[in-house]
Amino acid sequence: MKYDRLYVAFLIYFNRDQDYFECHEVMEELWLKLDKDPLYKGLLQVAVGLYHFRNGNVIGGRKMMESAVRRLSSYSPDSLGINLGKLRREAEQYAMALASYENSPFSYYDLEIEIQDAQLLKLVEKTSLEISPNNPQRRGPERGAKHELRMQGKKGE
Repeated sequence: MKYDRLYVAFLIYFNRDQDYFECHEVMEELWLKLDKDPLYKGLLQVAVGLYHFRNGNVIGGRKMMESAVRRLSSYSPDSLGINLGKLRREAEQYAMALASYENSPFSYYDLEIEIQDAQLLKLVEKTSLEISPNNPQRRGPERGAKHELRMQGKKGE
């Protein structure tokens, strides 16, 4: 299977950097490019849910996780070269925990997307050498150098 560069970047930002704001940026671009495919929207919402909860927005985190679970529920557990079934279960557990957060608060924790396709894993490993982490990570909308470079790259496609 051929994997889009934006999908690969999403996996790097999600797993290596836990940079969920950047995950949103690259996945939204891919989602729009693919005519708003609900599978990619579900992945985007998992990242946004983590972003919100990490930044203290429990309600936003819960809503995004619940929506992600609904969107991802109709897809094969091994879609897109990842263990989507595991991610969906973990997002569902996160959503349930956030729903009862007021009575049972817990510390924020990251999720990891398990890559099952060996070809995708190699591509992620190779590409991760080319993508520098954002230090510091952005905490809100702003257009920076990475966005400008992506936009210039799109003009050349």
